[in-house]
Formats: sequence, C-alpha cells, structure tokens
Amino acid sequence: MQSPIFNHTVNQTQDRFALQGAQMLRVGLSHGEDVLARAGSMVAFEGIVEFDAEYEPPGRQRTQWAAGEVLPLMRCYGQGAVYLANLAQHVHVLDVDHEGLTVDSSYVLALDPHLHWDVVAVESRHGIAGVGAHNLVISGRGKVALTTSGRPLVMRVTPDGYIGADADAVVAWSSSLRVQMQAQTSTASVWRRRGNTGEGWELNFMGEGHVVVQPSELLPPTHTSFGEQLSGQFRPNPGQGGPPQGGGAWGR
Repeated sequence: MQSPIFNHTVNQTQDRFALQGAQMLRVGLSHGEDVLARAGSMVAFEGIVEFDAEYEPPGRQRTQWAAGEVLPLMRCYGQGAVYLANLAQHVHVLDVDHEGLTVDSSYVLALDPHLHWDVVAVESRHGIAGVGAHNLVISGRGKVALTTSGRPLVMRVTPDGYIGADADAVVAWSSSLRVQMQAQTSTASVWRRRGNTGEGWELNFMGEGHVVVQPSELLPPTHTSFGEQLSGQFRPNPGQGGPPQGGGAWGR
C-alpha cells in the first residue's frame, strides 16, 4: 500500500510526555514510571501495558461529587508507551511548579501520579451562592497534559493590571493568581439601549501568572466511556434564567 497517511508515524523522542501531532499524546512507561490518564482516553499502546481504575480516597470522592468537579482517572503501567486522546482536541503539556495549576477537570488528559490535586472554590465577587464555582488545583512538580477545543490563547497577568475572560472559555490558570467571578448583567430585566451583549459570567485575574483561554465556550463531552450520550455541554446564557448551570469554570 502507498498513501500520504503513512507519513503520520510515531514521533521518535526521548521525552516521556511527547505530542504526536496536535491532538494525541504519547507517554513512555517503565517500571516505577506510571501515568494517570483520563478514563477511556487510551487510543493505542506499545509493549506490555496494563490499565486499572485509580483509587480515590473516600474523602476526595465525596468532595468531588459534592462540588460536581469529578476527574475519572485510570492508572497506566508496564513497559512500553500509551497513546492518549480525547475527541481530537488539541493537547498541551505543561510543567507544574511552585505556581501550581488551577484547571477545569474536563480538560485534564493525563498527569504524573506524584502530583497532588484537590477541589477548590472560585470566589464570586457578588457572593452568589449555589452556582457550583469549583475547579481542581494541581500542585507539586511534574507534568500535566491538558486539552483545548482549538488553539488556545495564553495571557500573562502582571501586577500592573488584571485580565478578564469569559468563564466558559477559561481552561486553566496559575494557582498563584487571585480570581473573582462576576456577571456582566445582574438580572435579565436590565434594559440596554443596544440590546443584549450575549456576555454573561466572567473571571477576573490579578497578580502574577498565566491564564489559558480556548476559542470555544463548549465543554467536551464527559464520561462517554461509561456509555452516556455523546453530546457537548453548553451553558445557558445567564441573562436568560438565573445563575449558570453546567460545566466550565464553575464545574458541572
């Protein structure tokens, strides 16, 4: 057989986390070097590789389910390499250091197992209760692979000014940043001379660090490996019926 498709071969590299094109990740495995990956994200593997559901302490399980910020993980181990992807989304490898990383769990593809993660709340500027404003904070030193819908924009935050972004488009940010959540319009009845802007909840970032924003306000489908319906997760316009429901920077 002959075809240009055979140009898409394995990217030979010594890096443990290595991109295979823009939408696939290869993670090298050896004895003592496992990887935690999103459950159901394996698309191929080389060598002798085994997969097992990752144990979650009961306390962390309860916290994640209560916050609606659940990260289903599997442990990949053995001798060889595993290839990971999620719905052909773009994959990005980040080095987590002293800054830490706060991220929506829907965008986590894989991470080093020695990293620590927990659920944190995003503060509302107006003290709005019940909107499920939660994300994961990942700390320690190691690598994390994130996915985005399209090529993202990384914005640097400095003490000279703050950065604002649509909460539905924010993927992750440096945990060292101060974050506030607010709504552009506080009620659906507010009259605007030029009509509704279509903009609802936003996150404001202050301090020193980075913010990752994707060119989409649609979450990838989640838990599809468990047989649920494959559908994207939109969030309703906050100007059309109260606080946001669904995923994004405030969880699911």
